[in-house]
Amino acid sequence: MNDAPAFIRTHTLPGTAPHVPEVTLHLASEITPIWHATETWLAENDLAPPFWAFAWPGGQALARHVLDNPTLVAGKRVLDFAAGGGIAAIACALAGAARVEAAEIDPLALAAIRMNAAANGAAVEAAVEPVGDVVGAACRWDVVMCGDVCYEAAMTGHIMPWLQGLAASADVWIADPGRAYLPKAGLQPFARYRIDTTLELEDRTSRDVVFYRLGGG
Repeated sequence: MNDAPAFIRTHTLPGTAPHVPEVTLHLASEITPIWHATETWLAENDLAPPFWAFAWPGGQALARHVLDNPTLVAGKRVLDFAAGGGIAAIACALAGAARVEAAEIDPLALAAIRMNAAANGAAVEAAVEPVGDVVGAACRWDVVMCGDVCYEAAMTGHIMPWLQGLAASADVWIADPGRAYLPKAGLQPFARYRIDTTLELEDRTSRDVVFYRLGGG
């Protein structure tokens, strides 16, 4: 998708998330315009809505936690799964991770991750498996972090068996802001952040993001 960077530059502005001022991102400055402006283009290119253009609560909380506790990832191989615009991945790189991969299936999100990483001077690999989905890949990471991934039943059912398998050899985190499809068992809470949100994205002005460790890995 050669025109992805131009598309991103046209429909976003450089900015920072409220809780992570250290990281610059290409963000939608207003929600309705990018959704309307991109609807036809996205349909023509068979792409998902531009979720990558917003700093969601789970990603902000992960980035804040890593930047405040860099020893958690320093020198380690990290995967930011379903990375959106890559805020958590960039934070890991800035915190001294040995290798950071950011996985997304949306080509626009992958382009945004590369652009955001470059804007921060962060070494982040926008990961693309041969089939376009990292789910099912063998574990090559020490830490796997997932921000806000349990928002749909199908998504949760697709990823959880794989994540549970990864937890046998990696530290797997899920940062969840109260989504309906978070599993009820096998999760150990270990941190909590209150993240400011907007009523244009959420149904409230803040979300409590709870960090869970999967399977006790």
